[in-house]
Amino acid sequence: MSVDPSDRTPDPTRVPADDAVQDELNILVPRRRPIQERSRRKFQALLSSAREVLVEVGFDSFTCEEVASRAGVPIGTLYQFFANKYVLVCELDRQDAHGVIEEVERFAQKIPALDWPELLNDFLDHLADLWLRDPSRRAVWLATQATPATRATAAVNEREIARMIASVLAPLMPATERERRAFMAEVLVHVAYSMLNFSVSTGNATSASAGAGTIAAGTVAGGTVSAGSAVGEDIHDATVTELKRMLTAYLWLAEKEAQAG
Repeated sequence: MSVDPSDRTPDPTRVPADDAVQDELNILVPRRRPIQERSRRKFQALLSSAREVLVEVGFDSFTCEEVASRAGVPIGTLYQFFANKYVLVCELDRQDAHGVIEEVERFAQKIPALDWPELLNDFLDHLADLWLRDPSRRAVWLATQATPATRATAAVNEREIARMIASVLAPLMPATERERRAFMAEVLVHVAYSMLNFSVSTGNATSASAGAGTIAAGTVAGGTVSAGSAVGEDIHDATVTELKRMLTAYLWLAEKEAQAG
């Protein structure tokens, strides 16, 4: 298979910000990002295939060769963009973070019509739905916990989300100092991600146990009733409810303390 000439484009296709961040923090970013449409399609195909492979086999069995094969591109093309599988999963995490940032920006347009408990509830409901309905979210998050470099890169992506949340909180928590809001936004994002991972992993384990014990519970329209799935979603919903309570109280108390002064 011939290599797209656009794939040979040298350093001008690199994103300077990526280089600066990688030099400063030693995080994992693509070797370059495509400019031409044909290369952009290959880049996105590689990411889509990487997400599929990650969900199917897990990070330990995840290989760049399988990703390239599914994307229908030579392995050399993959390596022109991504040095290894760690960079691939970090780019998936960046994609996921960008999607969350876009959602936070949508919420920000409603301010000051919403008070912050409503904003927080909407934001957490959105995250929870993504986490539950899209198994690749958790797969990507778990993969980024694999090494110090992937964790550092994921932390950078979380901080991008936190910066947006801090700006949204500013008019909702005016008495709280800017530095405190920024730190609290980082806590909010990290706790939310950790709790959502807990909800899915705990729910899956309980679902498997419940499903094994009720596999012959009954049928509906010729299909087996899945009690385990319902149990898993119940645990997820309960965890999200507790997460809302914790973070709402956290933000409310901080603002009250700031007002008291």
